[in-house]
Amino acid sequence: MRYLSLLSFIAFFQAPVLLHAQTDNSTSGNLTDMLNASEPSGAHEPVTGTFKTTRIINGQSVETTGKGVLDFKISHRFGSIDGGVKQFFGLDGAVTQLGFDYGITRGLTVGVSRSTYNKEYEGYVKAKILAQTEDNHIPVTLDYVGAISTQSDAAPDLGTGVEYKFAYRNCYVNQILIARKFNNEFSLQLMPTIIHYNLVPLDVDPNNVLAVGIGGRAKLSNRISLTAEYYYQIPGYKLTDTKNSLSVGIDIETGGHVFQLFFTNSTGITERAFIGQTSDSWSKGQIHFGFNISRIFQIVKPKEFEGSRNSIY
Repeated sequence: MRYLSLLSFIAFFQAPVLLHAQTDNSTSGNLTDMLNASEPSGAHEPVTGTFKTTRIINGQSVETTGKGVLDFKISHRFGSIDGGVKQFFGLDGAVTQLGFDYGITRGLTVGVSRSTYNKEYEGYVKAKILAQTEDNHIPVTLDYVGAISTQSDAAPDLGTGVEYKFAYRNCYVNQILIARKFNNEFSLQLMPTIIHYNLVPLDVDPNNVLAVGIGGRAKLSNRISLTAEYYYQIPGYKLTDTKNSLSVGIDIETGGHVFQLFFTNSTGITERAFIGQTSDSWSKGQIHFGFNISRIFQIVKPKEFEGSRNSIY
């Protein structure tokens, strides 16, 4: 049944929808242009299409959801491939996240999600501070991401007489995204991050985990891009026995669609989980196949599309 469900999802997303595809060609005249329409032309016109979607792989990219656009996301991480044939190379088990992102303005996105990993609920905001311009007047794009998450799975045993408080379930993420699109073929992003856990596994573990991520996109063809991201946890500011998250994948664009397919050593999907709590290792073959897909709904009609007879409205 799991595989039938997967096929149903793929069929659903083959409908004429858009996954925040950022085109390098501004003449397509479809929903891609509508979602990523640049500001009126001028001396400091902003760069578009630094990344194809609002996620590089696991982590956020500097791309934001268009104003008035609701983005329904499904993210899937299968089990580790080192389970072999008995576990069908990880396909017998999976972590799933369902999420909704909404563009308040062109540079402000809010989102909510629910993940099966620790039965976690998350809310986040992404705000654009600076936008790289075509004339290099502003050389980079700068975003801020803030997130709060709550785990709703069963309370752990903390010992006799110790109460498991609701606050222990909560975690907070603050992140700065710094990206530059060098040309139509290559973009790079840095992600300094701090994660605060109200409860940590061991007394010696810090409540604040510090990490620096780096991610990039290399265009292989008009429709395919290679993506990668790596999060390095600062020694002394990481949880015991955790590993750095490494993910490698491809973005496949088909018209207004982008499908993200990748391999990662992280089981969790939120920043709280994949940056600070990854326990699997690439060197031990503990690698997970995953994918991200989404469907766009235009909630507020842009002024430039007023009078349109397009059936999506």
